[in-house]
Amino acid sequence: MSKHGRVLVAMSGGIDSTVTAMMLHEQGYEVVGITMKTWDYANSGGNKKETGCCSLDSINDAREVAVDMGFHHFIVDIREDFGDYVIDNFVDEYLAGRTPNPCVLCNTHIKWSSLLKRADQLGCEFIATGHYAIINELDGRKFVTKSKDMKKDQSYVLWGLSQECLNRSLFPLGPYTKPEVRQMAFERGYTELSKKGESYEICFVPDNDYRGFLKRRVDGLEERVAGGDFVSVSGEVIGKHKGYPFYTIGQRKGLNVAFGKPMYVTEIKAESNTVVLGEVADLLRNGMTVGKINSQKYAEIPTGLEAITQIRYNDPGTMARLTNLGDTVEAEFYANVKGVAPGQSAVFYEGDDVVGGGIIMGSMKR
Repeated sequence: MSKHGRVLVAMSGGIDSTVTAMMLHEQGYEVVGITMKTWDYANSGGNKKETGCCSLDSINDAREVAVDMGFHHFIVDIREDFGDYVIDNFVDEYLAGRTPNPCVLCNTHIKWSSLLKRADQLGCEFIATGHYAIINELDGRKFVTKSKDMKKDQSYVLWGLSQECLNRSLFPLGPYTKPEVRQMAFERGYTELSKKGESYEICFVPDNDYRGFLKRRVDGLEERVAGGDFVSVSGEVIGKHKGYPFYTIGQRKGLNVAFGKPMYVTEIKAESNTVVLGEVADLLRNGMTVGKINSQKYAEIPTGLEAITQIRYNDPGTMARLTNLGDTVEAEFYANVKGVAPGQSAVFYEGDDVVGGGIIMGSMKR
């Protein structure tokens, strides 16, 4: 009988999930390992060797650790669910002129759902991952808090986790830094693992060429959208572009048109295949509307709350006043913010605590 219960650990074969399994095993949990096959990159037509959490090498690495530590390990193929939801959404969002964040969708709608389903089947009370984040509780509600290692903190991509998910989740790495995690692996004899690098790419676009992925995924896309207009913020046609899905808010490089001064993508109009360009000042916004809200720390996002609001993964955040409008939340920034992109996630923080988050629907410039 285990000291703390039975836990299903998501294992990618990387250092973080491996050390997560080690720690829980040493703490007295009965560990069961699971590796989820989400994507077969060979099917995408890319030109880079398959790497990361879906590669055969990574799956084998995860299994070897499980064998070494003496616990069961399972491989689950969730490629169909992943493709139907995450990849279809990724393509649909770009075709709608928005910029998606597939890692958020994968975490909250695919991985956790799959983990909870398998945990129930295997009699596991808990699920655990190698995310750098901490779970706290207030008045019976669980919420995510930033990790000790601010450089590795992953609270931003976990805003969508429900109370059901949080109540059964463990994040053992939250109180540690990445160097400390590497040292743990080294001290336990996993020398090569302690030196293992990391991948920051989208798992199904490991060559980082999302435009090439879209072209391969959607038949005839390049021909359908080619020749649209670049227009100025005043509406003047100032050039031709290669197709609106191949541009993102804030983009400056790769416009392939000389303007005599730096110009940036400030708006994408999918319905007219138009890309609006402006100077850096034209990127500034002082408000936005956020939909598909998930509230973590409180039962609902409090109107009037002043929250540090993060609009992308590496964004330091800007203080904003929040207004709960029911289905949406309006955030009024206290300082202008550059490059608010519809489709990206907005996450609201009270100190280091995740109050909640949602998907950016649109921005405002008053």
